[in-house]
Amino acid sequence: MKLNYAELVQRVGWGEEFQFYYKDEEYWISLNKEGYYLTRGKDSYTQSFATTEELFREGRIDGKSIYDIWELIEI
Repeated sequence: MKLNYAELVQRVGWGEEFQFYYKDEEYWISLNKEGYYLTRGKDSYTQSFATTEELFREGRIDGKSIYDIWELIEI
């Protein structure tokens, strides 16, 4: 069963971290006491955010939000 987008947002908000793939590239959603991070595996390019909401609103992969590319993401 594939995780739906709302579940992902909720579970990240609970503190879970996720590895996923988009166009065969690895990405991570992670967190620490400083904030939330969206990181591309191949070069460790990282975007940082203060909140879960900011990560999902402002985070970009190929210029698109996670919501916009959700159907192409494999978790």
